[in-house]
Amino acid sequence: MSRCADIVLSQPAIRVVVVSACTGVTNLLVDITQFSSVDARLSAYSGIENITFAVIAKLKQTDGVMASTQALLQRLKHLVEQHDHVYSAAEKDEIVSFGERLSSVLFSQVLLERNIAACCFDVRQVMRTDSHFGKAEPNIKAIKVLCLEKLTPLLAESVVVTQGFVGANELDQTTTLGRGGSDYSAALLAEALAADVVQIWTDVVGIFTTDPRLTEHARCIKEISFDEAAEMATFGARVIHPATLLPAIRQNIAVFVGSSREPESGGTWIAKEVAERPAYRAIALRKSQTLITLKSPEMLHAAGFLTRVFDILSRHEISIDLVTTSEISVALTLDQGGMTTAFSSDIDLALFELEKFCDVTVERGLSLVAVIGNHLHSNQGVTGELFNTLERINMRLICHGASKHNLCFLVQDTEAVDVVKQLHQSLFAA
Repeated sequence: MSRCADIVLSQPAIRVVVVSACTGVTNLLVDITQFSSVDARLSAYSGIENITFAVIAKLKQTDGVMASTQALLQRLKHLVEQHDHVYSAAEKDEIVSFGERLSSVLFSQVLLERNIAACCFDVRQVMRTDSHFGKAEPNIKAIKVLCLEKLTPLLAESVVVTQGFVGANELDQTTTLGRGGSDYSAALLAEALAADVVQIWTDVVGIFTTDPRLTEHARCIKEISFDEAAEMATFGARVIHPATLLPAIRQNIAVFVGSSREPESGGTWIAKEVAERPAYRAIALRKSQTLITLKSPEMLHAAGFLTRVFDILSRHEISIDLVTTSEISVALTLDQGGMTTAFSSDIDLALFELEKFCDVTVERGLSLVAVIGNHLHSNQGVTGELFNTLERINMRLICHGASKHNLCFLVQDTEAVDVVKQLHQSLFAA
C-alpha cells in the first residue's frame, strides 16, 4: 500500500484507484462461505482481523480508520455467526466482498497520511451488474450513467479510492465479477469515465515473453497490441485478466502493466497501435486441459451434426477453446483449471447427451501451448521456422489458421514446461 501511495503521489493525473483485497483475505472469506462449523468460520474471521489490524498498526492516525474497519468487521462477524446456516449465492457474494471493502478504507487512510486528498467510495453505487452471483455481468450503459452522476463530481477535489471485483444488482444486492475481477473493474470504470490510461500495478515488471517461472530467459515486453495481449490473456498469461482488455479495446484506452515493487523498472504498454509487430511475441501455457473427441459416420457429407453438438454445449453453458474437424470426427478442448463441482457436473450431463448419437472419447492431463505473434497464418517463412521447431514435439492436437495471432497445440502436462523452454529458446534466443 505504501509503494502504491508513492505511485499515486508521483502522478497527479491518477484520479481513481481501484483496490483488491489484502493478500490472503479473499481465500479466508471463501473459506467462511464453505465451512459449516461456526467455530471454523470464526477461525477464518480471526485471520481476516489479524491481517486488517496488522495494516492499521502501521498507520499514524488510526481513530477514523479503526471506526470504519470495525463497523465492516462487525457486519461480517454477524454473517459468520449464523448457526446451522447454508449461505445463499447472494450471501456468499456479500461475504466475499468484504476484502475489497476493507482494503479500500485502509488505502484511503494511507493516501491521506501522504497529504493526498482522498475519499473512499462504495463502487456498488455505480458498478451495476446482473444477478449472476459469483460471476456477475456488468451493465455497461448503466455504469456509465451512474459514474457520470455519482463519481465524476468527486474527481476534481480528491483521488477516489474504490473497490475492484465488487458490484451490485438493481435490487442493491452485492455481486462479484469473479476472481481476478479487480483489473476488470478498473477497466470498466475507465471506460465509463473516458479515461486516457488504465494502470495495473502488480508484482511483476510487465508482461513477459513467457512465464518467467518457466525459464530464466523470459524477458519483459515493452509494448504489445490489444490483439496480441488478448490472445495471451485468453491462453494463460495470468498477469492480466482476459476481460480487462474488453473495455480498453472498446474505447481505445491504453493499458500499462507494471510492478509496484519496482515502478522505476518500467513495464508493458498495451495499445491499439504499436511500433513493431514481430512474428513471435510470446508463448503462453495453460495446464489442466481436457480433449473431447466426437466421432460419428453421420458426419460424412451430412449437415447439422456440428449444430447439434454445439447446441448441447451451449445449453449446458460449456465454453470451448479449440476445435478441429475431419470427415467423421470433431475434437474440442475445455479448460478444467479451477473447475467447480457444478461445472464438472454440467460437462458430465453434456457428454451423456452427446453419447446418444456419437462415440465420445475424453482425454485429460493435457496442456495448451499458444505461440502468440503476428501474421502466423500467412507468412511462409514464419510458419516454416515454427513448424521446424514443432516437429520435435509430440503434439496431441494442433489449431492453426483461425487467427493470425496464435498457433495452439496440446501436449501432455508432464512435458509442457520442457516444451515451452524449448520453444522459447528456439524463437526468442536471438
